[in-house]
Amino acid sequence: MNKKFPDGFLWGAATSAYQVEGGNSNSDWWEWEKAGKADNESGRACDYWNRYKEDHYLLQKLGTNLFRLSIEWARIEPQEGVFSEEAILHYRKIFKDLKKRNIKTQVTFWWWTSPIWFSEKYGWHKKESAEIFARYVEKVTKELGDLIDIFTTFNEPMVPLGQGYLGGVFPPGHKNPLKFFRAIKNVAEAHKASYKIIHRIKPEAEVGITYLYNWYESEGFGILLNLVNRIAQWFRIDLLGNKIKNFQDYIGVNYYRLGKIKFEMRNFKINPREQKYFCFTIEEDKDNVMKWITYPKGIYLVLKEASEKFKLPIYITENGGPTREGLDDIERIAFIKNHLAFVHKAINEGVDVRGYNFWSLVDNLEWLYGYEPCFGLIEIDYKTLERKPRKSYFEYQKIIKNNGF
Repeated sequence: MNKKFPDGFLWGAATSAYQVEGGNSNSDWWEWEKAGKADNESGRACDYWNRYKEDHYLLQKLGTNLFRLSIEWARIEPQEGVFSEEAILHYRKIFKDLKKRNIKTQVTFWWWTSPIWFSEKYGWHKKESAEIFARYVEKVTKELGDLIDIFTTFNEPMVPLGQGYLGGVFPPGHKNPLKFFRAIKNVAEAHKASYKIIHRIKPEAEVGITYLYNWYESEGFGILLNLVNRIAQWFRIDLLGNKIKNFQDYIGVNYYRLGKIKFEMRNFKINPREQKYFCFTIEEDKDNVMKWITYPKGIYLVLKEASEKFKLPIYITENGGPTREGLDDIERIAFIKNHLAFVHKAINEGVDVRGYNFWSLVDNLEWLYGYEPCFGLIEIDYKTLERKPRKSYFEYQKIIKNNGF
């Protein structure tokens, strides 16, 4: 069956600043890596900071009309209250180069990393954090807002907040539920303040936030299966989403996998590496480099759920799967087509999906897991920084050209 997408549908790819730019030495993640708390140090990463034109050329050849990227707060405001005009000018060049290629920009202000001074003096558990973040957003919107098409304040903030304030495996490394709930409240306040600021400066702006919207199921729970999914979604979505409900112009959905949950009373601990959370363990796919279970139907289920809950337009801001190195990535081709088939089904049933960003344009630093998992349509040789498009790149190129498959 021919699966055509609506006219004007936005086809894109995504990257995040810290994972690709390289050299972000003013960031708290840089310090975290230096302390040996991740598998690799980011170093020069993909050197997107200097090679952005090369990557934009590959984006253009891919045929995308949308690129989701982020800016590093630590570059923009390397010291408290001191903004780097040099960094702002450089981001301006990056955004202008995308505009020149007729590629819309979907820009995220906070993608898990903060300036070192912010983490040391404040952190999201301190009340002042919301005001400080809003000041940074105001500066960026005034300086760069004319080149931003879609604004995203935070990228799936519940993940780093959970890992940083409950699990202790992300900065700031706390295991403190009280600080965790304070941090959620302050991120919500920061988002609402930023939403108002962006609309004051650019009234027609589309402003939103992204949520990690995986699908959860549980074997052996019988009638409790739906309850397990609801609890997981409450933690990942509602805990923050209910606080900012009237301050979103769209919903950003990041979907990757199925979480099959088992209950084990003796496993009362948090260990994100082993996917253990307070007696609940998420089952693993041993063949997957990150042990994730691929479940294409899940993207349909979460799109329906998000549409019903928020009644807003949706952008799929991330969807992808990790592989090992190599250019012959037929499993990624299957991943893309199978997930897009379910996106198409959701659209046909009335879900207002405006665009799709594949994660990721290029291989990059996968946070705690380092450089081993490969998410890119384009392989990076980290010794030479040569970019090599994979088979999936050319298959996605055909899908974009045909506005479907």
